[in-house]
Amino acid sequence: MKDFISKKVRAHIRYKLQDNTIVPGATTITNLLAKNALIKWSNDLGLKGISVNSYVDDKAAIGTLAHRMILDYFLKEKCNTDDYAKNQIDQAENSFLSFLEWEKQHKINVTCVETQLVSEKYKYGGTFDFYGLIDGNLEVIDFKTGGIWPEHWFQVAAYKELLLENGHHPVSVRILNIPRTEDESFKEEFKGDTSKHLEGFLKLLEFYYINKGLK
Repeated sequence: MKDFISKKVRAHIRYKLQDNTIVPGATTITNLLAKNALIKWSNDLGLKGISVNSYVDDKAAIGTLAHRMILDYFLKEKCNTDDYAKNQIDQAENSFLSFLEWEKQHKINVTCVETQLVSEKYKYGGTFDFYGLIDGNLEVIDFKTGGIWPEHWFQVAAYKELLLENGHHPVSVRILNIPRTEDESFKEEFKGDTSKHLEGFLKLLEFYYINKGLK
């Protein structure tokens, strides 16, 4: 059984097998999926005269900071907001307060947060947000701020598999979408059986390695 190391994870993570072979991360694999809904959404913004890049960058910064606030809360560390604008900090704090409201409704026992694991069997890595007991149930949780999309289930199924392969025993996965503004809503989805999503993820992983071999 692999021991956990919980720590702040930096932007560029390199996942390596025991023989030092570099392998892709779970998000790299799920990003292979086409996001048709986002294509339509970006087109709608363009028709309204809104710069897609600026809008996305701002929302991404808010989401990144909100995510960091939640993880630092579990790590019992102070969140550094120096690189963010006031409106981004304010909206990220709104997200964090929404998370705290959710937390009040559950009994939570943390095993680890923001932890990297690698699959020697399937040759990929991943960094999951949270693993621990939620109301007595061992869960993997992923925190989102931009909605819950189909590819997210492939991602968390991959995280669950990483834990299982490394000797840990999550029985379910949960995705929490934390709102940034009043016009967004809190959304929570929960699954016990993710075998089909893992199957889909492994097909994407297979495609990744096939495509890599063609280059």
